[in-house]
Amino acid sequence: MNVIHAVRSVVGHAFRPLHAGARKLLSHDVQLAPRSGASLSLQSPAFEANGEIPRKYSGEGENLSPPLNWSGIPGQTRELLLICEDPDAPKVEPFVHWVLYGLPPSQTRLPEGVPAMEALASITDARQSKNSAGDVGYTGPMPPVGHGVHHYHFQLFALDEPVRVDNNPDRRDLAAAMSGHVLAVGELIGTYERK
Repeated sequence: MNVIHAVRSVVGHAFRPLHAGARKLLSHDVQLAPRSGASLSLQSPAFEANGEIPRKYSGEGENLSPPLNWSGIPGQTRELLLICEDPDAPKVEPFVHWVLYGLPPSQTRLPEGVPAMEALASITDARQSKNSAGDVGYTGPMPPVGHGVHHYHFQLFALDEPVRVDNNPDRRDLAAAMSGHVLAVGELIGTYERK
């Protein structure tokens, strides 16, 4: 077992230079820049901004989505969209950990452990899409052993109209649907490292 862990750590360390980079995050896409330059406040009672995400919210733990709350929603908002991406994953594009769209503008929080289902009856019209692991809903941090600290960007977009997408849109579909409709963006970054 220790040999396997050592090999994984060496491989993870070797792949450290490979990653998409923060410039590829949806919140950094110039096409999705807020028209007014407004920002939202996005927080979690489970971890501080730029702090370590607790193990229970990781793939090594219970794989629960963390609780989130936000404020500063512009009055013209018709829909909120949440996406969590890891730009440090050894991929060409950031690894998508969570996509939740169709959130009503009156929504100001998400509880811990949002169910892994497409349509969320508990949140009017809200839907979840597939993450990069191919599952619907949230999948927690589980970077390669030895790959270093990864940064998980929870990004909340306030939109002036609902996104019009087919079921299970990917990040490119969402970017195209949101382009020109972003009123404000909020971002919360958490970190995680497998040792």
